[in-house]
Amino acid sequence: MSTKPPNNAPSKLVLDGVPPKRNLLVRLLKFVAWAGLTGATAAAVAGLGLYYHFSSGLPDIPQVDQYWPPIVTEVYTDDAVLAGEFYHHRRKVVPYEHIPKRLVQAFIASEDSSFFDHMGVDVLGTARAASKTIAKKLGLGGSMQGGSTLTQQTAKAVLISAEGYASATAKNLTRKIREAILARRLEEALTKEEILYLYLNNVFLGHHSYGVQSAAENYYRKDVRDLTLGEMTLIAGLPQAPSRYSPFLRPEAARKRRSYVLRRMHTEGMITEAERAEADAEPVKVYPVEDVFHEFAPYFTEQVRRNMVDRYTNKALLNDGLKIFATMDSERQRAAQESVLEGLLAIDKRQGFRGPVQQLATDAERKTFLDKATKAMGGEKLQENKLYLGLVTAVAADGSGADVRVGPHKGLLPLLGMRWARKVNPEGYYPGLMLTSVKKVLTVGDVLVVRHVVKKDLTDDNVQFDRKMDKEVPEGVPLFRLEQDPELQSALVSIDPHRQYLTAMVGGYDFDANEFNRAFQACRQPGSSFKPLVYSAALEKLKWTGATIIVDSPIVEHDPESGVSWKPDNYSDAFLGDVLLRTALVNSMNIPAVKTFGAVGVHEMADWSTRLGLTTPMNMDFSAALGSSCVYPYDLAGVYATFNRYGRKKPTYFVRKVEDRFGRTLEDHTAYDDAWAPLQDRVAAGYARLFESGEQVMSPETGFILTSLLRGVVQEGTGGPAQKLGKPAAGKTGTTNDSFDTWFAGFTRDLVTVTWVGYDKNEHPLGRYETGGRASLPIWLNYMKPALAARPQSEFWPPEWMRDNLRLLRIDKKTGKIASSGSKDAVNIWFKKGTQPEDVAPEKGSVGATEFLMGAP
Repeated sequence: MSTKPPNNAPSKLVLDGVPPKRNLLVRLLKFVAWAGLTGATAAAVAGLGLYYHFSSGLPDIPQVDQYWPPIVTEVYTDDAVLAGEFYHHRRKVVPYEHIPKRLVQAFIASEDSSFFDHMGVDVLGTARAASKTIAKKLGLGGSMQGGSTLTQQTAKAVLISAEGYASATAKNLTRKIREAILARRLEEALTKEEILYLYLNNVFLGHHSYGVQSAAENYYRKDVRDLTLGEMTLIAGLPQAPSRYSPFLRPEAARKRRSYVLRRMHTEGMITEAERAEADAEPVKVYPVEDVFHEFAPYFTEQVRRNMVDRYTNKALLNDGLKIFATMDSERQRAAQESVLEGLLAIDKRQGFRGPVQQLATDAERKTFLDKATKAMGGEKLQENKLYLGLVTAVAADGSGADVRVGPHKGLLPLLGMRWARKVNPEGYYPGLMLTSVKKVLTVGDVLVVRHVVKKDLTDDNVQFDRKMDKEVPEGVPLFRLEQDPELQSALVSIDPHRQYLTAMVGGYDFDANEFNRAFQACRQPGSSFKPLVYSAALEKLKWTGATIIVDSPIVEHDPESGVSWKPDNYSDAFLGDVLLRTALVNSMNIPAVKTFGAVGVHEMADWSTRLGLTTPMNMDFSAALGSSCVYPYDLAGVYATFNRYGRKKPTYFVRKVEDRFGRTLEDHTAYDDAWAPLQDRVAAGYARLFESGEQVMSPETGFILTSLLRGVVQEGTGGPAQKLGKPAAGKTGTTNDSFDTWFAGFTRDLVTVTWVGYDKNEHPLGRYETGGRASLPIWLNYMKPALAARPQSEFWPPEWMRDNLRLLRIDKKTGKIASSGSKDAVNIWFKKGTQPEDVAPEKGSVGATEFLMGAP
């Protein structure tokens, strides 16, 4: 009989159909083992799946030697003064070795005392935070929790950089898990010191400060290596809540947080009790964050920013840590801004007083105003030459002055300090309409802008006042001078023509009030400052000379298209008959300029203006001869720089050099003789400049002759006040009809400067007597004096290589011929070889025909 079981029988022998008995304990243990194995496997599989789910898309671990986070782009002047910063995050990366050991210890003590012992994640803290976060989500109470090690905080910074702030800081469990996974990866890939390097250069410390170097500069204006223990611990206490512990907004909270960090350091054995006590006793003293952009040269720096954005993109400017060296000279820039400010204040006063800032009609309003002013001053004493808002509390019956309160301080505004404050009258002559009584313009309750001054500074103009008025001002009383915020605007553009540097530029009175850059964006009529372009065309294209005779007589121009007739006049309303071209330019005569323009031709003049460097279209009519076509001050300065270079047009740079974050040069326009630039830049860029010769838009001889004519404008004509510079200068004034715009474009051998004054909106003209020589030239002069103070300027004399092609002759002013030996009405004029006159003017009283070379009909 076979003993093999059938196919459907149990695999073990069954006795009498009854299964063998098993020990209950053994069976239970086997079940538990099976269940545990199965559960562990399932848990492992689930955990692995969750790990891959949460870690999907995590950024790569940064390589420390390739850690290039967004950092600050800095703009420096040519002489290495910081002029501006641009950034999304104000971060400055410094090497780990650069960071003081005590500062590192302060962060570890306050943020993560077991940093050197854990593996990157605070398991208990993270679990606690997760449970409370889940409870919050389920509505079971609790709050959103943190629970991060320094490594986890570093991981968060990496996530922010890769995924953006919103995603990387979301209050949810997914973000915390991803952060923990990345933290573990950081610990596996980097040393503790490398993690600290990343953390200390990334951590947000309030007020735009990212990283410890930025915080040291923002709060203490120091390098991080120079911080005291008290300063280090205050900074180390900020990461948990930068706003809550802000030393600016909550100094007491910042002090308490600092004390906590010091106690932690002492507990951890990092500092002694004496060091803790000494640092804890330090006052919380921080400095306002410096806004170098607005405080130094905002118009210039903003123009640099625009240029960099156009060429490198805004993203590169804000993130890539460029180092930009502008062509700006810091001392000249300061002089330019001071000159524009002082000039506008003076010109605006000559326009008249526009009234008080405010009128407080009731005693309650005045009391409220004074209470607020007193509180704002906080016990501050009056400072000489500082501007204040003052309240008129009484006006003298005889009109000799007004009592003024500035906060708690009482003072006197005497008539001598406000003689300029006549009512606005563009037709009036300023010195002839001086105020004779303060009662005409002031009443009790007026709020005024006043300047605290000493007696000798009560008047800031050039009008001489009688001694009696001066003696009436009492001694021992705080004195004020009336001021007002100018409505006028101005622009100044200054170019070093040989280095091709924009060395200084001002675009208006107040950048914070109006960012419109008039130097680059205001298209204004140049008036007579356009005339040198007209005469340069005649010299070059028509072969005219400074001795060419032009008839100064009335003309009427008819426009066949519009049917409009135009009759130009000279400023003096007089006509002189036959005049030399030189005489016409020196005295800024209108009729000869229009006739010269006509001789050149409208279309030819339009092309010539563009060739010289103007980027705006010229009006296609004869009025353009007198500057009716608008130009940008920057363009006009470029044209005069071309005159200065004897007709060679070259670009003007306002950025000298750009470097990336690694110090590699992206562009370089350094001049070979720039004393501020490193030698290697001067050699390399100077060599490159040899191949940038520019465009010779007129012959060098024409350029020199035009320059000599403009020299005559300063020596004998409308630019006469420029002689106060004490250095050889050439230039041209410009004044439009009704004095809506005034200009002076002038230069020495080494510096070309153009100034403009006018209103943004021509609601009314400047005063009737405000011309380019009276309004704009003083601003030019007050800038050029300090700009060239230590720099001698040579006379305008032709260079050696040009002299064989030129002739200098004494010319009779009436005939344009060579002056006779006894002539007293003659002038020296330069000519191109072959264009000089050959005839000699007859002696006075002699009989004979006189030839005249006629200009435009």
